[in-house]
Amino acid sequence: MRSTLRRFEVRKQRTRINIRKNSDRPRLSVFKSGRHIYAQLIDDSQGVTLASASSLEKEIRKPKKSLCNKETAALVGKLVGERAKKAGVDLAVFDKGGYSYHGVVKTLADSAREFISF
Repeated sequence: MRSTLRRFEVRKQRTRINIRKNSDRPRLSVFKSGRHIYAQLIDDSQGVTLASASSLEKEIRKPKKSLCNKETAALVGKLVGERAKKAGVDLAVFDKGGYSYHGVVKTLADSAREFISF
């Protein structure tokens, strides 16, 4: 029986294998912890981060214990989408990692989708 962490890593690798098929587009990668949520737009062919946003940023951060909720995810998605537009990115591939596509991850993707297409 695999541990929870190992199952997460297997799901993440399965997602990345499918994303590599579309390697001509940058990838919008999502990471969430218990308190924060992070998003990066990564160009894997050059190994460069084109845009990033997180709930730790000054304009998003509020004096709360946890900022990994849907309203914060919407703000992070909007911010990374705006920064991607400034970087000249119109198309990207969404990398949900090992997370399920619901809740915070889905909210972030929907708000970023206003600026870039997946």
